[in-house]
Amino acid sequence: MISTKPPKPKSCAHCGCNFTPARAMQNVCSPVCAGRLVRAQKKADREQVKARKEAIKTIPQLIKEAQIEFNAYIRLRDCMQPCICCGNPLSTGAVGGGFDAGHYRSTGSASHLRFNEDNVHAQRKVCNRYGAGRAVDYRLGLIARIGLVRVEALEANNQVHKWRADELRSIKALYREKLKQLQKERNE
Repeated sequence: MISTKPPKPKSCAHCGCNFTPARAMQNVCSPVCAGRLVRAQKKADREQVKARKEAIKTIPQLIKEAQIEFNAYIRLRDCMQPCICCGNPLSTGAVGGGFDAGHYRSTGSASHLRFNEDNVHAQRKVCNRYGAGRAVDYRLGLIARIGLVRVEALEANNQVHKWRADELRSIKALYREKLKQLQKERNE
């Protein structure tokens, strides 16, 4: 004769309460806890995948992400000012907005100044993209806005900088936070 022992009480894998399982391999006390446990496991899996994807990002990908956050901050910071080079009002425009975060010294020639706030200002797309940046006019507007000493410091800065992944992640986080703070201040 087969003796059947009564099942031993278990602790629910989700809520932790004690229960007596009705089936072998049962690890939750109710269908509600089963659903919650599955959702929690799926969320943990998504977070793990997200962390793995973040860990394998290349430096160019991280630069692009940090640049997006930085440029968004610059555009909001300068949205009430005129274009740095032509002095015309910045327009909101259609898709993508009517103005860019234009670099005085381009990212191609001075990539170490890519995230320098003195080097980047709101600039109409016409001036930035189609006017080749209008460097002379940009310089005059920059002198008026930040002063000759700071402009000359930008022009003299030729240090080489190699971007690191952790540095780019912190720049992205910093400008995301600065953008949120500026939006909060403007909405008050």
